[in-house]
Amino acid sequence: MDLGTVPVWLEADAPRVRCRVHGPTVAGVPWARHGAGHTRDFDDTVAWLAVRSSKTAVTELLRVAWRTVGAIITRVQADIDATVDRFDGLTRIGIDEISYKRGHRYLTVVVDHDSGRLVWAAVGRDEATLSTFFERLGAERCARITHVSADAATWIANAVRAHCPNAVLCADAFHVVAWATDALDEVRRAAWNDARVAARRAPRRPNGRPRLDAPPHHDRPRALKNARYALWKNPENLTGHQRATLAWIAKIDPRLHRAYLLKEGVRMVFALKGQAGKDALDRWIGWARRCRIPAFVKLQRAIRRHRREIDAALDSGLSNAFIESTNTKIRLLTRIAFGFKNPDALIALALLSLGGHRPALPGRP
Repeated sequence: MDLGTVPVWLEADAPRVRCRVHGPTVAGVPWARHGAGHTRDFDDTVAWLAVRSSKTAVTELLRVAWRTVGAIITRVQADIDATVDRFDGLTRIGIDEISYKRGHRYLTVVVDHDSGRLVWAAVGRDEATLSTFFERLGAERCARITHVSADAATWIANAVRAHCPNAVLCADAFHVVAWATDALDEVRRAAWNDARVAARRAPRRPNGRPRLDAPPHHDRPRALKNARYALWKNPENLTGHQRATLAWIAKIDPRLHRAYLLKEGVRMVFALKGQAGKDALDRWIGWARRCRIPAFVKLQRAIRRHRREIDAALDSGLSNAFIESTNTKIRLLTRIAFGFKNPDALIALALLSLGGHRPALPGRP
């Protein structure tokens, strides 16, 4: 035995009692949570480490199984929920879903825009799941919700309208710009297919390395395929090569370049915000209606259908950018939580990490 370590065993009585409600059970003790096989301080230490370090570090340092860690953080999170009110003061919330496991397994996530905290999460991605949150919130608190940012999912809109009579739905700018990006990519793929047909029909003339500013017909499909990142990125983030690619597109395919400008027009609407953004959106809708590009004619119809939510987002400045950041952190936690048998343990870990009430390290002020 290593003379530098001394084994220590602590013993304490935990008598069995006959409860009138639960029958024979172990009496509650102040130094452990009910049903736990560890002391309260040990549980708190595991939870403190779980939100700050990796799965391997926790299991190796404390010599417990990862399944045990899942049970511990679930107990600690329930203990915190019994002492704090996560729903206190909610007025502006963001709602989104995130995949936590393959096979279309999703969590519905709710964050508080004002405090920046994760306030609720549950397994599922439908109206019934979200209604569970509003039922827990209660009718009085639901009436205090003024703004809800979300994507255009019907199940979110239906649940909000059913439970929050005073809430204004705000369309997420990220998703609306993503619609425009998808429309642009549809135009790019059509241009790429047309270029492939033209390349098969055109005679090939090997003339050395193709120049980006004037490629021969048989190199045009490859250039259009490689141009998608230049078309997707914001102008301020373009490299010199990507700027040259856009200049080449403007010269050889005006239709695709017009689609790129339409996409940038949508992004500019949300950059302006307020009345200036709404005026810009009016002009954009008129432009898209006359552009003769089917993908953008279809997009302007979708934007008109969601105009009330988009205008609310422009007036309030709310978006799901913060909840997307929260989702990114939850994805990281999902990797850390790999091996949990129950998604409740993942939810508990997310609430401990992002809910604003992290467990304290025992013995520290």
